[in-house]
Amino acid sequence: MSPIINLLIFGGLAVAMLIMSVMAITTKSLLRSATYLLLTLICTAGFYLFLNYHFLAAVQVSVYAGGVVVLFVFAIFLTTKKDEVLVKHEYRRYVYGALIALVGIGLVAYTILKTKFIYAANPSMEGDAQLSMADIGTALMGTGKYQFLLPFEMLSLLLLAAIVGGILIARKDKKHGEKEESQY
Repeated sequence: MSPIINLLIFGGLAVAMLIMSVMAITTKSLLRSATYLLLTLICTAGFYLFLNYHFLAAVQVSVYAGGVVVLFVFAIFLTTKKDEVLVKHEYRRYVYGALIALVGIGLVAYTILKTKFIYAANPSMEGDAQLSMADIGTALMGTGKYQFLLPFEMLSLLLLAAIVGGILIARKDKKHGEKEESQY
């Protein structure tokens, strides 16, 4: 493909992913938020396809877009109350959140610019050379300097903690022995 077409595809995916991710965190409906999360994860799979990593795109769609989002939708349906009222937050919380997000974006940008990612682990790669599935598996599950087993496991624990915390927050108002009707 020509560089112009590549740039247009990349830009389209980036804009779609940015819009969907912002909508996922700003919408008031939990179900719509999960839908926007699904579309964000599908855009991520589109990036993998754009980079010719078909296996990672399939894993992204099947595991994250298929499994995790379905789990979130079930959690929303099972924990949503009929008379639930959304609490309006103060304006300053949005300002603090925006400042924290900007600091986080700055840290991520600094890390990306200063780190030699997979090319440091495999110096034989040139320009458009592609990684084999064995190289990807070794990079994800290895324990060496440029391998990612520890961050991978920490991410899974963070996801587990978020799910357990969400369930505890959703269930803390329910008294023992009380039956509760679902909104759906």
